[in-house]
Amino acid sequence: MRSRTFYAFVAPSMALMILFIALPLISVAVQSFQLTQQVFEQVKTETCTPGFLTQSCVEEVKNLPKLDVNGRPIVETKFVGFDVYKTVLQPDAVMRAFSEGGGGWAAVLNIDFYKALRFTLTFTLITLPLVIGTGLALALAVNNTLRSVRGPLIFISLLPFIITPVIGALAIRWLFVGDGIMTAAIAKLSGEHVAVFAHGWMIELLMMFYRVWHVAPFAFVIFYAGLQTVDRDTLESAVVDGASRFERLRYVIVPHLMPLIVFVSLIHLMDAYRAFDEVIGFSSQAHRISLQWLTYNYLIPDNSGNRSISRASASSMLTMLGIVILLLPLLRRTWREHRSKR
Repeated sequence: MRSRTFYAFVAPSMALMILFIALPLISVAVQSFQLTQQVFEQVKTETCTPGFLTQSCVEEVKNLPKLDVNGRPIVETKFVGFDVYKTVLQPDAVMRAFSEGGGGWAAVLNIDFYKALRFTLTFTLITLPLVIGTGLALALAVNNTLRSVRGPLIFISLLPFIITPVIGALAIRWLFVGDGIMTAAIAKLSGEHVAVFAHGWMIELLMMFYRVWHVAPFAFVIFYAGLQTVDRDTLESAVVDGASRFERLRYVIVPHLMPLIVFVSLIHLMDAYRAFDEVIGFSSQAHRISLQWLTYNYLIPDNSGNRSISRASASSMLTMLGIVILLLPLLRRTWREHRSKR
């Protein structure tokens, strides 16, 4: 392909990526080093109460937003360096937590950012092997069934992935919240009332279960497509040599599917680390929050209508940095395999 033709095909995609990804990312990075606040001024006000003979007046000083000629609040932006990141990470509070009598990890996990980071890492790293294992098991099971029933099985397996994430999370929540079907069944079997949503660890388990239930069909489709390209001669040779099912899976099928396993891992790590639908769907804000939800919470206007844009930007950049760190081992592996095949 000629270079001019190549650039003609690539240019539209590159332009859109620069417009909708690169430029907003640069804007967020810049805002994370800036502090945007309303400008306030001290105004003396006098309040008088009506009286029969004399009035009773009280003079007080109030801090009121400074307005421009159009009556809109004046906003001031200034460069503060890493001060915003210090506000989010709170290094001083972390140092105090690990000092004598500071409370240790329990005190650190009371800080919003570290509470969200703990849940996000746990949620991502625990669901990853479960998604891959469940998807691979489904693919192997469907691949070994009769051809006449594979179509309906594939359709049924894909249903959780088709459901809108928030709707799926709400459906799982309704099964366990209050007197839901599953809660009522557990209470009937155990003879005791179980308040699932009163315990943070139970909510976390439900959120992980939902993520695996929702994402495993995606892994299943990828692995099932990969199984169709496995070399049949190699499998038959393994059978002739007396290899068991487990040995054929370990030495033939898994190595063949390894590039797809890496691909599914990359997609899942990027998606799970930005967990947000689960927090909203399960209403877990009081017990479990994610980094993505923390960024969203910073952007909610307070009582005065202000939003913590600087802290939200810093939280977004830290989230992106975490994703890059998690993806580095897989990206290095992919790059080495690519170099070795050249």
